[in-house]
Amino acid sequence: MKELSKAIDSLKNGKMILLYDADNREGETDFVIPAQSITPRDVAQMRKDGGGLICVAISAPVAKKLGLPFMSDLLKHAGSNGNKELKTIVEKDGDIKYDHRSSFSIWVNHRDTYTGIPDNDRALTINRIAEVTKLVEDGGYIDFGSEFRCPGHVAILRAADKLLEERAGQTELSIALAQLAGITSAMVVCEMLDEEDGRALSKQKARQYAKKHNFPFIEGKDVNY
Repeated sequence: MKELSKAIDSLKNGKMILLYDADNREGETDFVIPAQSITPRDVAQMRKDGGGLICVAISAPVAKKLGLPFMSDLLKHAGSNGNKELKTIVEKDGDIKYDHRSSFSIWVNHRDTYTGIPDNDRALTINRIAEVTKLVEDGGYIDFGSEFRCPGHVAILRAADKLLEERAGQTELSIALAQLAGITSAMVVCEMLDEEDGRALSKQKARQYAKKHNFPFIEGKDVNY
């Protein structure tokens, strides 16, 4: 567990790590960094060297207190109120080959951003999501809509209620790591893609990248033990 200890120390210090879920799951490596620590430079590194979606995972209790549902539940509600088109696109059992549901909630921009997409805008939105998460974890309350607008450019991911007992995706793994590190349960994740073959970056290439940039590299099995 030496590498896990290194990863936890890095997260405590606001540094980036690489997290691979599992061979029998997505088979993807994500950049992971505490949302409270991310900078525009980190966002740039994720979008250039990762290339996947830059998302913020938050814990289920925080999502519930902020009133942030799963996107699939929003679509089901809209579908049940007469929008047949939305009703037909909601994910069904078997649609996702590696899991029973996705963790996507809503997409937001902070109200102080302009377009919301540049690195500094996304960093601002992500930092503020972390601040709001910390406030809620400490027992405070905030009207989420007073701070954020939707739709936006930062996807919020809602972790499963029972975390790794229920789902072992990057969302839950990153929140489990936050809890192990004793930091705010708001974590930025971004998949690493391979521009040469159009697939997820292989575990071997991800390990090489981690070594080159001195990032801890861990797997889901290291966290879910």
